[in-house]
Amino acid sequence: MNPHANHADLFKLPAEERLQLAEELWESVAIEQEQSPVSDQVAQILRERWAEYEANPDSAIPWEEVKRRLRER
Repeated sequence: MNPHANHADLFKLPAEERLQLAEELWESVAIEQEQSPVSDQVAQILRERWAEYEANPDSAIPWEEVKRRLRER
């Protein structure tokens, strides 16, 4: 199935209009994200994980390795 089939008419718009639409969509996502910040608990976990990474960057697993492991499950 064509991933653009539901929005075929949008792809017919002139480039300037598509860019304007993209900007408006992006802005709507940004506003939504600002209104739904992560919880304090999630923020704390992210801070802890970042500190762990900074203390030992070699402990990080490359994204390709993560994907490979997930596919093996």
